[in-house]
Amino acid sequence: MTDQQRYFIELAYNGTAYHGWQIQPNAVTVQELLNKALSTILRQPIETTGCGRTDTGVHATEFYAHFDLSMDDGPWTMDTRGLNALLPYDIAVKRIIPVNVDAHARFDATQRSYQYHIHFGKDPFKHGFSWLQRDKPDVDLMNRAAAMIMEYTDFSCFSKSNTQVFTNNCKISRAEWVDNGEGIVFHISADRFLRNMVRAIVGTLMMVGRKEIEPAAVRDIIESKNRSNAGTSVPACGLYLTEVKYPYLPPSPLKGEQGM
Repeated sequence: MTDQQRYFIELAYNGTAYHGWQIQPNAVTVQELLNKALSTILRQPIETTGCGRTDTGVHATEFYAHFDLSMDDGPWTMDTRGLNALLPYDIAVKRIIPVNVDAHARFDATQRSYQYHIHFGKDPFKHGFSWLQRDKPDVDLMNRAAAMIMEYTDFSCFSKSNTQVFTNNCKISRAEWVDNGEGIVFHISADRFLRNMVRAIVGTLMMVGRKEIEPAAVRDIIESKNRSNAGTSVPACGLYLTEVKYPYLPPSPLKGEQGM
């Protein structure tokens, strides 16, 4: 039997040019380019498994994937420079970590965190990285509604239909809007997320902030379990996956807070 070593790979990417993380037919994705680069530098077919999937245009300041490497030719010198040289400028490998053979980038993650960025004045350096709005919403009202969200676990109302998941239950540990002086940022952390969930939550909370609905209406939306009752999904450009936690993996020494 061939000896195999499993590795975790930490990367970051600007998702603007990609149809998300996961390989798709007739579309360029981050996973496709990473697999090709790894296969080239390691001279054997490599297939990665990601910690989740990000949609078209969504960014990641911290993303993990794992892959297995045949050790027939001995241990690999884990140099990220050669790998980064094969990847486009908008995908960067931060570190590569040997892990146990049963470690899993998706199933072992205990917490994931996202941020959604909104700004209010035209800024060419935020274009594609934050959602431009004309008027600032009422952040206090949105935080009142966000606190209510954490009381629930079934988020069917914020999920795309036909996603082939076994449950729509998630445990949210943080849901908070923060004014950073240049705009507002929504911070949300949970053990897992449904497809399109964060963008649907932000769209619903923006309805509260614009005073189109009362904060208490968010309870009715969640309890309805009906996606059509929630707000529209906000644009992908403002969304970032910012942190993924594992019980056996120390935080990245290269990790920094996403600044806008």
